[in-house]
Amino acid sequence: METRGLEPVPDGERTGRARSLFPTWVAANMTVLLLTMGAGLIVFNALGFWQVLIVAAAAPVLSYGMVGLVSIAGKHGGSPGMALSRAVFGQRGNLAPGALVWVARWGWETVNAVTGAYAVLTVLDLLFGVRSTPALIIATLTAFVAAGFLLSGLGVRALRVCSTWSACLFGGFSILVLVHLAGATSWRAVLDQPAGPTSMMVAGTGTLAAGGISWAPTGPDFTRYLPRTASGRAMVAATVGGAGIVFLPMVLMGAVMAVGTPGLAVTRDPVSFIGSLLPGWISVPYLLVAVLGMVLINAMSMYSAGFTAQTLGFRVPRAWAVAVNAAISLSLGALLMIAANSFIDAFVSFLNLLAVTFSAWIGVFGVDQLRGRAYDPVALMDTTPSSAYWYTGGFAWPAVAAWATGLTVGLLFTGVEWFSGPLATTWAGRNGLGWAVTIVVSGGLYAALPRPGARRRGAPLHF
Repeated sequence: METRGLEPVPDGERTGRARSLFPTWVAANMTVLLLTMGAGLIVFNALGFWQVLIVAAAAPVLSYGMVGLVSIAGKHGGSPGMALSRAVFGQRGNLAPGALVWVARWGWETVNAVTGAYAVLTVLDLLFGVRSTPALIIATLTAFVAAGFLLSGLGVRALRVCSTWSACLFGGFSILVLVHLAGATSWRAVLDQPAGPTSMMVAGTGTLAAGGISWAPTGPDFTRYLPRTASGRAMVAATVGGAGIVFLPMVLMGAVMAVGTPGLAVTRDPVSFIGSLLPGWISVPYLLVAVLGMVLINAMSMYSAGFTAQTLGFRVPRAWAVAVNAAISLSLGALLMIAANSFIDAFVSFLNLLAVTFSAWIGVFGVDQLRGRAYDPVALMDTTPSSAYWYTGGFAWPAVAAWATGLTVGLLFTGVEWFSGPLATTWAGRNGLGWAVTIVVSGGLYAALPRPGARRRGAPLHF
């Protein structure tokens, strides 16, 4: 069990190679929701097969390229991403983006928990004819969240081992599904799908990239144990490659399924719908492996959420800090499964808001990286006014201002099921690029503002 919290990892304990990140990011994308999103590209975006191929290849390169670049900070600073963020925003200034990232994690874990619970219910129905009831939904959801909570508590080594085995299992069964689809699909109908407008390709890429962007603050959490000599290029390549090798075939599988069964894109329960499209000898083991993958996704998210909670001042061990996330995701998940009318609409809306939330942080943190940030391990852990990262009253005001401005402007361009900004009807808004506007505004503004220097120890304090 990993007992280390926010404190930087000493050089003597850093082992491994950049390629160890590959199965981690394979595991982070082992969700059947990619099938539903691929179906949406056909049904909602009206794209042709070759256009879906381009979108499915571009989205992970764009989103996980950012994740990989942010991950490089982990090997330099040796701390989790939101702890390194203290150097950028200041000890107090980091609380605002940290709190927003933590709250956003609740939603991400809720979505994964709901999807995993749907998969378990589908397997029970296929094998034993057990029909879903509110009591069974709550029991299944509770078991799923508890499994993720326990695995996240074990720490990074357990997550790495589980990622490697899950990647192999999921990959093997995905190949079986691909072979089955290749033989059962009317390829003439698939290839004859008319091409859609380029704007819909842009919108589809933005929607698919939104989920990957949310992992950016998490990236350093999984690279802090790598030696400082680890290749940054190899880290980015392993991150993009691990995500892409799952992303591309899953999205394409969903698109192929949707040609004959467009209901996949609009179903309230996407997992049971997928189960009915495949023969039992494939669907049952495939969904069981998918459940393991989604437990792992939740565990990875909870693992990082524990660190984020600690940066907010929760003075408890990391393993217990995620208990709040587990309880909240359980409550929200039950509400979504029992009361929501459309799971996929809620999911896409959530993704768009999630992307804007994380992009404001990415813009500022990324520019700070490009400026050649060096991390002071003592100052990172010192949350008192004596810290070198106290700046002015605990705030690095240029970073905080750039973050808040980028977030506000990004929301103006965002339109979702529950919220529509006044600029959501512009080209960027219609094409789901509010997150891109957010990165440009927050990063550009921070680049234009002077970066405050870290206060030297013993220098006068400013409040």
